[in-house]
Amino acid sequence: MPEGDTVYRAARLLDTRLSGETLLHAELRVPQHATADLAGAVVAQTVPRGKHLLTRLERGDERWTLHTHLKMEGVWRVFDGGRRWSRPAHTARVVLRVPGREAVGFSLGVVDLLATADEQSVVGHLGPDLLGGDWDPDEARRRLLAVPERSVYEAILDQRNLAGIGNVYAAELLFLGGLHPATPVGAVTAVPRLLARAHQALEVNKDRRTRTTTGDTRSPLWVYGRSGAPCRRCHTRIEQAPRGPAGRERTSYWCPHCQPAPPRAASVTG
Repeated sequence: MPEGDTVYRAARLLDTRLSGETLLHAELRVPQHATADLAGAVVAQTVPRGKHLLTRLERGDERWTLHTHLKMEGVWRVFDGGRRWSRPAHTARVVLRVPGREAVGFSLGVVDLLATADEQSVVGHLGPDLLGGDWDPDEARRRLLAVPERSVYEAILDQRNLAGIGNVYAAELLFLGGLHPATPVGAVTAVPRLLARAHQALEVNKDRRTRTTTGDTRSPLWVYGRSGAPCRRCHTRIEQAPRGPAGRERTSYWCPHCQPAPPRAASVTG
C-alpha cells in the first residue's frame, strides 16, 4: 500500500533515472491533459511531498510540474531499452520516454500538469512531511491537537496534520504506542513520542523493499491486516473496525489487550 516511504522510493527512482534527460515523447493518458506537448522538455527533478510526487520539467522559459498521486493501486516503473511493460498497457496513465528508457505510471490516482509556480495549489494544504527536510514535529503536534475530540486514528491519517502516514502506519504506530484507535487525540499525553516514532518508522523503511515495524521481515507487521490472528505480544485476537467519515471509512486494526479502549469507545469495540 503506497504510503510516505513508498512515495519516497518512487521519487528517488524517477529522479535517478530521468533527471537531466530530455523527453523524446510524453503521454498523459487523462482527458484534461491528453493533448499536452512535452517533447523536448528537460526533466529537472522529481521530489516527494507526503504521498504526492512532483516531477519538474523545463523547456526554454517554460516550467511545468507533473503532479501524480499513487492512491491505492498506482505504481511507477522504469523500463530500459524498449523492454516489455510489466503491467497491462491500458492501465498506463503516464508515459515518459527519454533516450534508452521509459518511465510508466500505472493506475495512478491523480495526474495533473500545472505551472511549477502553482505547485502550492496541489500540495499547499499538506502538513509537515515526515520524510521532508523541513519536518517540523512541533507544527505537526499543533495541527493534531487543534481538534482534540477527534480520534487519534483519524487525526494521524489526515494529511493536513502531517504528511506521509497511511492506514498501515496508522495501525502500527497506535499499537506501538498502546493507543486504541478511538482514543481522542486530545487525551494522548505522549503526542511528541508518537510523532517521533512515526518519523523513525518512515525513515528506517524508506530504503527497504519490505516494510516492517517489528524488525522481522518474515513477520513484518504487528496488527495491520491481521484481524482474527493472535497478537504477536500477548496472543489476544486482533480486531478490526471501519472508522472515519461516512463514505471514506478505513479499516482500523488493534489488539484489545495491548490497546485498551477508552471509556467512550467501549460500546464500539464490544
